[in-house]
Amino acid sequence: MEVSEALTRKKREILSLWIERTLDSYVAPGFFKTARDPFANPVGSNITAGLTALFDLLLADSEMQAFDKPLDQVVRIRAVQEFTPAQAVAPFLELKWVVKQVFSGDQTLQPLLSHLDDLDCQIDRMALAAFNIYSECREQLYRNRIRELKSGSSILTDAACPSGLMRRAQQGASTKLET
Repeated sequence: MEVSEALTRKKREILSLWIERTLDSYVAPGFFKTARDPFANPVGSNITAGLTALFDLLLADSEMQAFDKPLDQVVRIRAVQEFTPAQAVAPFLELKWVVKQVFSGDQTLQPLLSHLDDLDCQIDRMALAAFNIYSECREQLYRNRIRELKSGSSILTDAACPSGLMRRAQQGASTKLET
């Protein structure tokens, strides 16, 4: 049996474990794993769709340009969250571990473990492309932030509510009078 045939045969198991481990990297993975509505759970929905598309592209031995859209779908979400660059792209590299775990658990596939070099290389290229997308997304966020600061709109979006500030100032003044 060839590696591509084994990957196709174990697709559901590999995808399930890969998606689960990726969603486990979030603070509230339970919600992302259980909520199926794409409007209520855009993170879980987009990550599931993106990783599924990426795995299908790996199976089809597609050109790297074909990976851009699903990579962007996953990385763009992770770029706006509190992940380090390594944490943001780790799920792509983790696919190697997932495949090896699934193959190790099946005695008929264990001999194929030594033939995963080509797949590992494709996954590495995919992770590098993901890092490029992550860098572009972060750069775009920083440019937008600078634009907000220069335009003064950050005062509107980052400043506290004036009535709330007044209320807190009044409460602080009354607390000082009581002591």
